[in-house]
Amino acid sequence: MSEDTFEQRLNGVRERVQAACDRSGRDRDDVSIVVIAKNHGPERVREAADCGVTIIGENRVQEAIHKQSMCPGGLEWHMVGHLQKNKVKHAVRVFRMIHSVDSTELLDVIDRACGEHGVVMPVCLQVNVSGEGSKFGMAPADGPGVLERCSSLMNVDVVGLMTIPPFSPDPEDARRYFAELRDLRGSWRDASGFDLEHLSMGMSGDFEVAIEEGATWVRLGTVLFGKRGRG
Repeated sequence: MSEDTFEQRLNGVRERVQAACDRSGRDRDDVSIVVIAKNHGPERVREAADCGVTIIGENRVQEAIHKQSMCPGGLEWHMVGHLQKNKVKHAVRVFRMIHSVDSTELLDVIDRACGEHGVVMPVCLQVNVSGEGSKFGMAPADGPGVLERCSSLMNVDVVGLMTIPPFSPDPEDARRYFAELRDLRGSWRDASGFDLEHLSMGMSGDFEVAIEEGATWVRLGTVLFGKRGRG
């Protein structure tokens, strides 16, 4: 039996997204797929674009820079991995959105770099809702103070929250972490005045549960490309 094509896998994922929206009474247009291209070459990104994909996620700044010149110009590139402060000046030129802002220090650096580049960067605050030491992200208790700091930044637009739950083969195990991020969004929205429209949560193994709990961006790589190669 021949291997499924990218288009077939994408169509299957779109059907699963629709089904998750139907189960939770949500509008399908409220959920966007960020196709994670980490360790997949520009030819795979071009293949995705040919199938109607518009948002590409990358974990590393240099990898995105390398690929962009060989990919269609109409794509929207999102940074989804941990962003080092010394890479920010390049990141603000490459990405249209940063999902993984995890400290006030990083916010300040992004704000300064965007001011120098003449752009305003939409960002999500990454929240470590599980408390895992191996995960990046601010503690939930720090969120209100970070949002207060954000109110004074001119070149950063905080549009939502992001999280990565602990790994589990059972997607239901992630549900409580997604629900917690949604609940934090509600309380922080009321207290801060920030709309926090977006929830960036859910990956290949648990995106349907994330959608049921309110995700507006799901970050999908393996379910679309297969296991990651190199280059």
